[in-house]
Amino acid sequence: MVKASKGIMEKTRQKFRRSPRQRGLSPITRSFQKFEAGERVTIVIDSSVQKGWPHHRFHGMTGTVAAKRGRAYVVDVRFGGRTKQAIALPEHLRRA
Repeated sequence: MVKASKGIMEKTRQKFRRSPRQRGLSPITRSFQKFEAGERVTIVIDSSVQKGWPHHRFHGMTGTVAAKRGRAYVVDVRFGGRTKQAIALPEHLRRA
């Protein structure tokens, strides 16, 4: 038997699959989005952009933008009774 992979793409075959009308490249304007600290955002990982993914456990969760770090944003997410930080590029964020 081969040891199961424990990488960033682990168990994401169905989670990151896109519907037929959404396949292909995403609009470029999505990468130019700006968010302010304190703004509510939902983390929706865009599988057509492989850079800047937060961990897949944060997919579909809503949080608050805490800070900007380079091109990416730090998002505070309530997770399992505590607050965790996810770092994601704007392509993977939507306004909540």
